[in-house]
Amino acid sequence: MVELAWPWLLVLLPLPLIVSRLLPRARSAVGAALHLPHAGVALPQQVDASRVPGLRRALGLLAWMLLTLAVARPQWLGVPEDVPRSGRDLLLAVDTSGSMSIEDMQLGGAPVPRFAAIQAIASDFVQRRAGDRVGLILFGSRAYLMVPLTFDLKTVGTQLMESAIGLAGRETAIGDAIALAVKRLRERPQPQRVVVLLTDGVNTSGELDPKKATELAVANQVRVYTIGIGADAMRVNSLFGSRVVNPSADLDEAMLTQMAEQTGGRYFRARNSEELADIYRSIDKLEPAADAKQSLRPVDELYWIPLGGAVALGALAFLLPGFRLRGTAAA
Repeated sequence: MVELAWPWLLVLLPLPLIVSRLLPRARSAVGAALHLPHAGVALPQQVDASRVPGLRRALGLLAWMLLTLAVARPQWLGVPEDVPRSGRDLLLAVDTSGSMSIEDMQLGGAPVPRFAAIQAIASDFVQRRAGDRVGLILFGSRAYLMVPLTFDLKTVGTQLMESAIGLAGRETAIGDAIALAVKRLRERPQPQRVVVLLTDGVNTSGELDPKKATELAVANQVRVYTIGIGADAMRVNSLFGSRVVNPSADLDEAMLTQMAEQTGGRYFRARNSEELADIYRSIDKLEPAADAKQSLRPVDELYWIPLGGAVALGALAFLLPGFRLRGTAAA
C-alpha cells in the first residue's frame, strides 16, 4: 500500500491560488509612443499578463501539485516481516561425562539417565529463547563447541538430542568448558553474555582450573548459571541386598556456587526432572529472552516519481512561449 510520510504538507497545495488572490496584479506600462526618425519602423509591443497562455498556467499548477506531493514523501509499504531481535548471547554447556548415565531421573514415570533428562528439558528451554543467539558446548575430558552462537534454535536442539554420553570423554573438565564459553562470548559486542552450565560432578580433567576460568568470566562480564544435577538418594541392588546410596556424593556444590555468585549468576540444584524444569523456568525469568515478534515493514521511497514529473512539467512550461512579440519592419 502507498502512504504519505508527511501528509500534513499537502496544505501547501492551494498556496499558488492564495498568493495570486492576495498579491496585486502587476501594472502594464502605458505611456507615450517613441517616435523613430525612420518611417515604417515600429518597436515590438509587450503584451500584458492577461495574454499568458492558459496551457503554461495549467502546467505550472500541475508541477506545483506534483512538487508538493513529492515533499509529502509518498512511500510504498510492503508486507510486515518478523525479524529476530538481537537479545542475549547464551551458551549452554552440558556435561557428557560417564556419570551422566546414572539412572536417577524420571521422565513420564520411567527412570532415565541424567543426560536423557537434560536432553528433553534443555531442548524445550532452547526453543523458548527465540530472539537470542544460542550455542552448545559439550564437555567431558575436554570441552568442544558443537554449535556456535546462532539464531537457528532448531539446529541447537537437534545437536543436543543427537549427542551421547562419553562423546567428549568420560571425565569432567568444568574449567575448560567455562573458558571455552568465555572465549566465544567475548567476541560478541553485546553486554548480555550468559552461560548455563549443567554438571553432576567435580572438575577432574582439563587444562584450566575452575577458579581461573571463573576469573576469566568475571573479567569479560560473562554471567554463569550453574546447575548441579543428580538425586540425593537412590536405591541399588547388590549381592548383599538392596541399599540406599547417594549418587551425587561427588557433586562439588561449593565450587559451583562460588562460580555462579562471583559472575553474577546463581547456583541451582536439580534432584529430579521436575526441579530441572523449574530451574529453566527460573532462568527464563532472570534472563528474559528478546521479543521475537518484532516485525519489520519494508519501505520504498517514491518521492522521486512526482519530483521527476514536476521537473519535466516545469521544463515544458519554460520552453513554451510565455508571451508573444509583435512588430513590423519596412525597408
